[in-house]
Amino acid sequence: MPAVRRRRLLAAAATVPLLLGALGACGYGSRAKQDSQGTVAAKGPKTDGLDQVKVGYFANTTHATALVGDQKGFFQKELGGTKFAPSVFNAGPAEIEALNSGAIDIGWIGPSPAINGWTTSKGKSLKIISGSASGGVSLVVNPKKIKSLDDLKGRTIATPQLGNTQDVALLNYLAEKGYKVDATTGKGDVTVQRTENKVTPVAFRQGSIDAAWVPEPTASKLVAEGGKVLLDEKKLWKDGKFVITNVIVSQKFLKEHPKAVEAVLRASVKTNTYIRTHPAEAKRALNDKLATASGKALPPDVIDPAFRNTDVTDDPLAATLQQEADHAVRAGLLKKPALKGIYDLTLLNKVLKAEGKPAVDDAGLGAE
Repeated sequence: MPAVRRRRLLAAAATVPLLLGALGACGYGSRAKQDSQGTVAAKGPKTDGLDQVKVGYFANTTHATALVGDQKGFFQKELGGTKFAPSVFNAGPAEIEALNSGAIDIGWIGPSPAINGWTTSKGKSLKIISGSASGGVSLVVNPKKIKSLDDLKGRTIATPQLGNTQDVALLNYLAEKGYKVDATTGKGDVTVQRTENKVTPVAFRQGSIDAAWVPEPTASKLVAEGGKVLLDEKKLWKDGKFVITNVIVSQKFLKEHPKAVEAVLRASVKTNTYIRTHPAEAKRALNDKLATASGKALPPDVIDPAFRNTDVTDDPLAATLQQEADHAVRAGLLKKPALKGIYDLTLLNKVLKAEGKPAVDDAGLGAE
């Protein structure tokens, strides 16, 4: 993390006791590149009279719904003459800023930034309108330095960003194991080093970190570098399910353009069905889109396990969102948030019913 950015984060920590990493000064995402294979032209009547729907996602396999749906044209087909206009982000805080500014309307994002966006706006900026992915997160270690989970003391473990979803998960896990770590600085019995996912494999190879708690495909990249998965986060959750990616929308956009939101959700549900029923084709589409979005396709020894380790889901797994918020509170990164109303699953359940699928639950965190 650059020094200027770190100073800004620490300054924010002194004034706002919320998810600290989500308050850094970040630029907005880059416009996603389009290629002829992955683009379906906007054609037909415009949805809700809109020229475009601006969408954000990450070039991660945990955002497979957005990537595959974009590559295969599912979103564009549902939007008709309204252009599906994606931007690629590297971190949740930047995507939240973009949503708040109107630079994007809908976004695929992790639970911690979604919670922070809801909390800092006092429940006025966004709504979670669907699930997207579960799992796909692992603690990968250098097996020469760390043999078991009892060998973490004195080691340096990377997470993608201060206060992000994996950072919260690691801090909570270390606390449960009795390790003392200052959540802001990352210093303590274990050093938590915040490192961008694209840099983590290099740091791992060079030996400046001993392990990393990271999402896919970064986890599989580290394994390809000689790392070993010491803990799959699925093992820490009931039935191995926990939310890693949500779909969020600007409340203003939801109110003004519900037909466009419904079209995006219809495409999301159809994409998840496609991924589950056509895994080989979906994996290929995912890797093609990753090549377009990030500039490089993943080799088989990375894309295969990364795709296999991530489960797409329409269910937002709302009960696990509350648990993740509780983890952030225990880690000292968040004051206990009031999450009531963060979900609006009305349109999603409408789409699911039309597709002959069961409704999903908001765990009591929907609007009254």
